[in-house]
Amino acid sequence: MTTSASVSTDPEGAIPRDSTVTDRLVHANERYASAFADPGMDARPVLRVAVVACMDARLDLHAALGLELGDCHTIRNAGGVVTDDVIRSLTISQRKLGTRSIVLIHHTGCGLEAITEDFRTELEMEVGQRPAWAVEAFRDVDQDVRQSMQRVRTSPFLLHADDVRGFVFDVKTGLLREIDPA
Repeated sequence: MTTSASVSTDPEGAIPRDSTVTDRLVHANERYASAFADPGMDARPVLRVAVVACMDARLDLHAALGLELGDCHTIRNAGGVVTDDVIRSLTISQRKLGTRSIVLIHHTGCGLEAITEDFRTELEMEVGQRPAWAVEAFRDVDQDVRQSMQRVRTSPFLLHADDVRGFVFDVKTGLLREIDPA
């Protein structure tokens, strides 16, 4: 596994001390692009699957699921929660780009288990405007996976809701645990 601490610091890959993280990312992209070859793919995922997962930096979805570039659509947000915007992306993924299966992945130790919907009120007090979006905080990760599966299965916009499965990724072991939708 590559981490920030293990990124090359050789002279060619060196970044000046006064650079920002974004500068570091842009520099890394320049190195990547110098050896890049167009893989000749289109936007349709080879495996016809869309994966919805938490944005947590500990989840390396491609490695954990044995996926290669072009295999799937990946949709990530805080908690991996199925929100209206996730339904929007899944609808486009299915109706315009051919996906048929949906995999939902939450994980152990999620930050959304440690906050509440009061976060919206706190933001309103701080910035003077209440967010239009829900935090989607939860206490029971298994139940939240079930809720997300139900949101997918009952969406009128999705053509294919028969192959929807939900999992909890254990950040300590790397294993997926399937959640029974019942």
